Amino acid sequence: MNDTILEVRHLSKSFGRNHVLKDIDFAVRPGDVTSIIGASGSGKSTLLRCINLLETPTSGEILFHGENIAGGKVNANSYRSKVGMVFQSFNLFNNMTVLENCMVGQTKVLKKSHEEAKANAMKYLEQVGMAPYIKAKPRQISGGQKQRVAIARALAMEPEVLLFDEPTSALDPEMVGEVLSVMRDLAKEGMTMLVVTHEMAFARDVSNHVVFMADGVICEEGEPKELFEHPKQDRTREFLSRFMER
Repeated sequence: MNDTILEVRHLSKSFGRNHVLKDIDFAVRPGDVTSIIGASGSGKSTLLRCINLLETPTSGEILFHGENIAGGKVNANSYRSKVGMVFQSFNLFNNMTVLENCMVGQTKVLKKSHEEAKANAMKYLEQVGMAPYIKAKPRQISGGQKQRVAIARALAMEPEVLLFDEPTSALDPEMVGEVLSVMRDLAKEGMTMLVVTHEMAFARDVSNHVVFMADGVICEEGEPKELFEHPKQDRTREFLSRFMER
């Protein structure tokens, strides 16, 4: 297991008496594109928020290169620069331009110079097709464009792993494709990605590993072809049947 970047062991999370995650185990290796699928309320986003330290696990471990980062002794900002996150609601700073949004984390957390941060931000904004909009504020661009800026901002920190929390769920249908296209390109380049998604075609065609969750547990996981074509669990079959019929 030496090649594992991220490993979740016996992870549980409760909010009062509500047990949202129960004994979750899985591992992420370099270059993996892992899609986490399941109905709303199955615990997918909470799992990602625990991995990014936005929620504190009730029990269990989250190992990053073998170190348990769930113990409360890790510098969260430093860790998040290596394990970045793209949110469904973009989370851009509305008072900053597109370029400034992609520079601020680099200068504040990575302590890069203004010039270095700008050059790096431009590189990734060009990669996601947003270089022409560097002077725009978030209110002046579309949802799909905001999400592409959010991806560029995360990439500018040059993380080892990128977490995506339903990155297309807040978008109009015509904008979904442009964001998925960027994510497909990242996967081809070997970016290690953990993606909570309702986009079944992405999970099936782009991932190399799929995790199906229901009621806070992992019901089934495996290679996309095997899981989509030969699901072993009734719950997986029932969930996927809606997609396969389409």
